[in-house]
Amino acid sequence: MHEGNSVLVTGGAGFLGSHLCERLLREGREVICVDNFFTGTRHNVAHLLGNRRFELLRHDVTFPLYVETDRIYNLACPASPIHYQHDPVQTTKTSVHGAINILGLAKRLRVPVLQASTSEVYGDPEVHPQPEDYWGRVNPIGPRSCYDEGKRCAETLFFDYWRQHRLEIKVVRIFNTYGPRMHPHDGRVVSNFIVQALRGENITIYGTGEQTRSFCYVDDLIDGIVRTMAMPSGFTGPVNLGNPDEFTMLELAEQVIRLTESRSRLAFEPLPADDPRQRRPDIELARQALGWTPGVGLEDGLKETIAYFRRLLEL
Repeated sequence: MHEGNSVLVTGGAGFLGSHLCERLLREGREVICVDNFFTGTRHNVAHLLGNRRFELLRHDVTFPLYVETDRIYNLACPASPIHYQHDPVQTTKTSVHGAINILGLAKRLRVPVLQASTSEVYGDPEVHPQPEDYWGRVNPIGPRSCYDEGKRCAETLFFDYWRQHRLEIKVVRIFNTYGPRMHPHDGRVVSNFIVQALRGENITIYGTGEQTRSFCYVDDLIDGIVRTMAMPSGFTGPVNLGNPDEFTMLELAEQVIRLTESRSRLAFEPLPADDPRQRRPDIELARQALGWTPGVGLEDGLKETIAYFRRLLEL
């Protein structure tokens, strides 16, 4: 493993990135946080700005970046349908051009680089739960393709740089993650349900609500990412990181209503195009290789997330 104290986090002012920056600073690292603030916000890292070891740099990874660092975490990309479909061409550029630029930087510096990939590379899966050796079932020309195929192409680039240039890479495939600092209007199901419940609005259920997701609390996820980067250079992944406990949308809505003590009712809407029916990670590789399993149950994680949104919405 390449030793050194300086770490670059792209997308560092986003939901996951800000938590990762926090974790790295707690470990005594010097952190360069890069973000273009498309979905990330200064507010997410405002409490870190006074730290001497933290540096915030406004930059778009679709343009080359010239900094010195000892390792790189590439988290730059809008990750919710509302945001990545807002400018789908830019989303693909962020995944593909961004990966090329970050890999080029890592190659020049000869440092390890970790790619935050996604469970969306599996598409609407025919195999359940999804192991890392499943190639997926993805629509290449649908409204979600800018993200799904962008992330798949980024994985391709990472593995080609590993094979062709012997670059030390790590790839993690992130399943649904939630927690404080989620964007309140990102269209993701946990933030949607909580914001609607706190405001007393109808909770939007798409389709019958029988489709399932697995929800991983942010602290667990960040621990898995840091453990992956700490693995010896021979370990590339991809490795699934997520919580294997599976819930229907109806079960999630009931939990949120109960924990917020809301009077919200359910409102059913048509299912969006290419929305996966089920999503659950096979985390056997993470268990065996990283010694990682998520430890925060859905109820405890929802309580923390609800408390954050209460403060955010000043309710």
